[in-house]
Amino acid sequence: MTIAPPVTANARAYPAPRVPAIAICLDGCEPEYLEVAIAKGLMPTLKRIRETGTDRLAHSVIPSFTNPNNLSIATGRPPIVHGICGNYLIDPDSGEEVMMNDVRFLRAPTIFSQFYEAGYRVAMVTAKDKLRALLGAGLKFDEGRAVAFSSERSGETTEAEHGIDNASEWLGMDVPEVYSAELSEFVFAAGVKLLKEFKPDVMYLSTTDYIQHKFAPEQQGALDFYAMFDTYLAQLDELGAAIVVTADHGMKPKHNAAGEPNVIYAQDLMDDWLGEGQARVILPITDPYVVHHGALGAFATAYLPEGADRDDIMVKLDARDELILVVDKEEAIRRFELPADRIGDIVMISGENMTIGTSAHRHDLAALKEPLRSHGGLTEQEVPFIVNRVIDLPSNPEDLRNFDAFFYATTAAAL
Repeated sequence: MTIAPPVTANARAYPAPRVPAIAICLDGCEPEYLEVAIAKGLMPTLKRIRETGTDRLAHSVIPSFTNPNNLSIATGRPPIVHGICGNYLIDPDSGEEVMMNDVRFLRAPTIFSQFYEAGYRVAMVTAKDKLRALLGAGLKFDEGRAVAFSSERSGETTEAEHGIDNASEWLGMDVPEVYSAELSEFVFAAGVKLLKEFKPDVMYLSTTDYIQHKFAPEQQGALDFYAMFDTYLAQLDELGAAIVVTADHGMKPKHNAAGEPNVIYAQDLMDDWLGEGQARVILPITDPYVVHHGALGAFATAYLPEGADRDDIMVKLDARDELILVVDKEEAIRRFELPADRIGDIVMISGENMTIGTSAHRHDLAALKEPLRSHGGLTEQEVPFIVNRVIDLPSNPEDLRNFDAFFYATTAAAL
């Protein structure tokens, strides 16, 4: 039997799959969600896969936010390679604060585009459209070998731009509300139908963390979500695909006993120390979906004015109990593999139950309907990494990264 050559993407060689290779990114899936749901008998398929396949923990990239990790999974590399280090940044070309969801910010080809160029069939479904363009970069939809769309805009898809006309009608499901479990369920249902009908060689399914922001692992909303996911996982598994289940980041409670958000307002501190507006604090978690998190996460970067004493500012920040790590730009680049031109002079990370804000008046906390749960820091870096095949994986989470998902999915699919 002739063995097809591997496909190279960003200096990594991915084995040619003999069966469909699927990576599933369960947005915000703190490992405890799976443990609780399995213990309650709600995930029989995942329980079986963990027992008969390969079950590990892995580390996400830092900042542990959606865009950096999804693009790391999609490229197989950290942000220093692909350039996406947050949902939001100061554009070094314009100096403006902008969303980092435009393809122009992407500096590396995706694994999907490289498999497509090698002649394979590629599919991806995301919950939110903010990721769809980035993940679909480099794909062509006029040859019938690529499909890429979001649940959020599934009623607007066209064959020319997404590889499928009106995905909502095709699937027989209404376009879901953005703030709903159904937004992710649409992703799973579409994945099952694509596997049956489109028969992709490589497929990526990426959800939203609305449920994880809203519900703790033992709450009914979370239990219902993971029970629902398990039914679709069973179908994907029964269809013979090699599957990796991982996450972009974990999720931790970030509120006090009264249910009020725990926040350190870094811009207010900078204004006190340096003068109003002299420094600029950027929160890379910022995106249009503020009901999730109120733009409060566990990672921030600060741009200092010329002549500011960076060491003095870092000493002051490091003295704050709310922060567990304060490093300069050079250390952040080395430690977290971040692109130098897209982070500030200082990087700060808050503790397990704490978030970082800019100024108190700039956060609309009234939009938060439940006690705050969020992510972005080191305490949300550990994520599941589960394969429905027996393969060799590193046992140390530091040695296994969530962006290894497609390498191991294609490895399992080539067996």
